[in-house]
Amino acid sequence: MLKLMSLMALFAATLIAPKQTQEQQENHTEGKEYKIQVALLLDVSGSMDGLIEQAKSQLWKMVNELATSKKGGKSPNIELALYEYGKDTHPKAGGYIKQLVPLTTDLDLVSDKLFGLTTNGGSEFCGWAIKDAVNGLKWSKSNDDLKIIIIAGNEEFTQGTVDYKKSCKTSITNGIVVNTIFCGDCDEGVRTMWKDGADRADGKYMCINHNDKVVHVETPFDDDIVDLNTKLNKTYIAYGKKGKDKVARQKAQDVNAGGYGKANLAERALSKSKKNVYKNDEWDVVDAVEEKGEAALDDMDEDELPEEMKKMNKEERKEYVGKKAKEREAIQKEIQELSTKRNKYIADERKKMSTGSKNTLDEVMLKAVREQAEAKKFKFEE
Repeated sequence: MLKLMSLMALFAATLIAPKQTQEQQENHTEGKEYKIQVALLLDVSGSMDGLIEQAKSQLWKMVNELATSKKGGKSPNIELALYEYGKDTHPKAGGYIKQLVPLTTDLDLVSDKLFGLTTNGGSEFCGWAIKDAVNGLKWSKSNDDLKIIIIAGNEEFTQGTVDYKKSCKTSITNGIVVNTIFCGDCDEGVRTMWKDGADRADGKYMCINHNDKVVHVETPFDDDIVDLNTKLNKTYIAYGKKGKDKVARQKAQDVNAGGYGKANLAERALSKSKKNVYKNDEWDVVDAVEEKGEAALDDMDEDELPEEMKKMNKEERKEYVGKKAKEREAIQKEIQELSTKRNKYIADERKKMSTGSKNTLDEVMLKAVREQAEAKKFKFEE
């Protein structure tokens, strides 16, 4: 009888126990690491030069948009992958498709490969490209993470021997949303099954004028941000075999971004100012110590260190790295403060533009990805 009464009391307590508020539920997830993973599948057949140009000029804008999100009070790790498809120089047996970059946080590598894209061909097998991305990338197993494929092109979605319907079903079954971007008339994209592909994988169908020029609004803050970016580069301490090559790549991607004007380089500088976005612990001593602690410095062979550090003892090395870390933190903070003012200036200027938003890659893609991130409970800064 006593045991029965205890069970009844426990049951009653369960019934009257207050439910967790949404805030309490979100706090429960604090401390957990989250990811936003985006695979870009770009058609590089002969007519797609405009699409490639838009992608090159808007990479850092997309990264910065994703970087403003948080979940459980934490900024997510952002991973990008890059594929090209529709190029006749790739093997027919592989569907004229090539993975250029796997899912990675190495955004300089993504930029490097993106700026190396050339058009040629071809035969655009969308179903095959999606299948390759689903099977060939290391996707997160967690349903709390955002996983997206974005495929862009301008020919029939139905081409090739791999059924796009099966590819899209497999993708969403694995929690990977497929967004489709048709480069051309919206109705034509519907007729050629681009919309159907997105619908089958819980994605968004979008259409763009891929030959439109993306408008970069220059601001009074760009020069200062660009100068700070130069100072930021001087806080990196390259080590190991990869170090010199990675430093060279970092500078090359600054040049690539700057090729679209100071406004675009300012966008890249903002990305570089965010620790959850721009991680270089594989080649930079400061990031390695930030990621793994001072033990990372102790574990480095003297041959891996730059010349100026080889002459130092252990304490001097730690002091030197610490000094660079503080310099970097101060510069990154200043870039972010200026970028806040810059973003407000851009928003005000865009309101004055009579033409409004252009139908370009960044406009449609960022809106879709933001909506899908919010559906996964990621919250964006205003």
